[in-house]
Amino acid sequence: MAVSDVEPRVDSADPAVQMVAYLDYYRAAAARKVLGLAPHQQRTSLLPSGWTPLELLSHLVHMEQRWFAWGFHAEQVDQPWGDKAGGTDAGRWHVPDDVTAADLAERLHAGGERTTQILTTVPWSTRGTVGGRFTAEPTPTLAWIAFHVLQEYARHVGHLDVTRELADGTTGE
Repeated sequence: MAVSDVEPRVDSADPAVQMVAYLDYYRAAAARKVLGLAPHQQRTSLLPSGWTPLELLSHLVHMEQRWFAWGFHAEQVDQPWGDKAGGTDAGRWHVPDDVTAADLAERLHAGGERTTQILTTVPWSTRGTVGGRFTAEPTPTLAWIAFHVLQEYARHVGHLDVTRELADGTTGE
């Protein structure tokens, strides 16, 4: 895994190539921001909403899996809502005590490999399969899912920027 804090500069008109580069960039940024905190800081909320950096990292792991593997391909996955207390969409973010930031970073990048495989082998106009996350037609296209996931990453990496600044004064990394 190449970790870069520089925005991708991919010279390609292929949207899959661009999307993969940006998703890789945001995955690496999220992992780097959380791994850069001390373990107690990873599990401490500094915001009124109460979420912790470790919970957000877990959310990103599960979110990507929910949209691509469970959603687009309707693959059966263990605990699609595993980032939520109670294992349902309604639960609050939660991370078991025995799960570490390193564990989640590894899972984040492994899920990214699966996403890359999907984005580079399936036409973006293809609609998701009914049977996993999606229970009825019409399902979203792969293009819609890809852009939705990209905006989730961008938004949440911004949240991690704020928590890093509050936790240890780090900005822009």
